[in-house]
Amino acid sequence: MNSEVEAIRPQSRLGMWFDHHVYSLVASLGRMLRKPWATALTVGVMAVALALPLGLWVALQNVERFAGNVQQSRQVSLFLKTAVASERARALADELQARADVAAVELRTPEQGLDELRRRGLGDSVAALEGNPLPSLLIVTPKADGDGDAEAALVQALQQLPEADVVQHDAGWRDRLAQWLRFGMRLAWVLAALLGFGALLVVGNTVRLDIQSRRDEIGVLQLLGASDGFIRRPFLYLGACYGVIAGALALAVLTVADLALRAPLAELARSYGSGFALHGFDLPQAIATVLGAGVLGWLGAGFVTGHYLRQTRPTET
Repeated sequence: MNSEVEAIRPQSRLGMWFDHHVYSLVASLGRMLRKPWATALTVGVMAVALALPLGLWVALQNVERFAGNVQQSRQVSLFLKTAVASERARALADELQARADVAAVELRTPEQGLDELRRRGLGDSVAALEGNPLPSLLIVTPKADGDGDAEAALVQALQQLPEADVVQHDAGWRDRLAQWLRFGMRLAWVLAALLGFGALLVVGNTVRLDIQSRRDEIGVLQLLGASDGFIRRPFLYLGACYGVIAGALALAVLTVADLALRAPLAELARSYGSGFALHGFDLPQAIATVLGAGVLGWLGAGFVTGHYLRQTRPTET
């Protein structure tokens, strides 16, 4: 009989521990519902503090994705002189294709250029032209394993061709764009740290006010021998609830902003012949954001509650 009681006792302790966790969570939600305006203010401030760096991060991710697509198009446009015949242009394309640093060469004849202008709605302007003033165009794609120096050497070699008129290469602005993206990401992390610390302070101050309103209850629990973990647990769940709700609200705000901007941005991209579209948070990122906000609220509540318990712990006599 005694052995059976001893076997049941650890399970009972585990059940009590689990029941107190559930009770702490439910009680925290109840306290939030009993103070709707204070809860809304705390959650709103936290949501704004979270939405700002998250929104900047999402925007930079979209710009980086667009820049990645642009950077993958490392083509060099070689406009030949108008006096160069089509036969010489084809021969030159074959010569460039044989280079070790060239992946592909595409020839666009003056006739193809006129047809493209007509497809873009410039038929009247094309009809008014006398003859065909467009030159032959060679679109040269460097090898994918080449670095910036190799591309620069290729561009310099193309500029020295006697048939070359204009060589267009966009490596300079792509490098500057990459530098701006790195700066933007660093700025997003700095804002996330500052505003995350501000959200932690908001939760800490809210939990501190809740502790002050229950100081008599905490004093009684301390006199009865309750552990710091037992006393701290409801406040930890309170802070975590604030964080989770604020994280979900921040995601909702960013989703609404994404839906409001997606259609006009897609229309603008189509006007430039691009299929670029905004991408928001996927499911793993959304879950990580909500959980991270919950952890932030948990930490804020833990710091404040731990500081209060260290100050009010009864001294042993």
